[in-house]
Amino acid sequence: MEKRLVDERREEIINACEKLYQKLDFKDINMKLIGEQISVGRTSIYNYFQTKEEIFLALLEREYLKWNEDLYNLLNQNEKLSKEDFIDKITDSLLKRKILLKLISMNMFEMETNSRVENITNFKLAFKESVSLLEQCFCKFLNTNNMEAEKITFTILPFLVGIYPYTSVTNKMKEAINRADFQYQFYTDKELIKMGLEKIL
Repeated sequence: MEKRLVDERREEIINACEKLYQKLDFKDINMKLIGEQISVGRTSIYNYFQTKEEIFLALLEREYLKWNEDLYNLLNQNEKLSKEDFIDKITDSLLKRKILLKLISMNMFEMETNSRVENITNFKLAFKESVSLLEQCFCKFLNTNNMEAEKITFTILPFLVGIYPYTSVTNKMKEAINRADFQYQFYTDKELIKMGLEKIL
């Protein structure tokens, strides 16, 4: 099968998975459901992915690649940025990656555990590029050295894992917070990302 057709079918499967993930929980999505959303039938999915986790991992890889484009543009289209402007631009780039934030916080372990090593390697290559671009941004816009940029990056990355659960509060969670008489401060994605970056940077 020619590469263009393989890529198109693979993208169709990933798109179907993304569409389902916007409406359903990870645990409720299976290969049958994904197969119902594509033009070539469920069994053909196995020509590209062995498990649903591999499809989700490919979705996450694609999200990192899109974020990498934003980070690359940030790095190369700006000579100088104030710390505040830099934080705003990183915040804006992350606000476009809500699926990335959801996947890394909710489903990372399952995706990597139930995927073949070659799929995990492809994902890690995209992630590695994100790390490199972030470090370059910190060196350029915050005037840090390489070692300091690495420390900042590996402080921010775990912070990103916590954003989705803290900002995506269900009605049931709100009711429990009220019953517990917990004076809980709710933050939007933007507020929490910006606040975290301001504290870390």
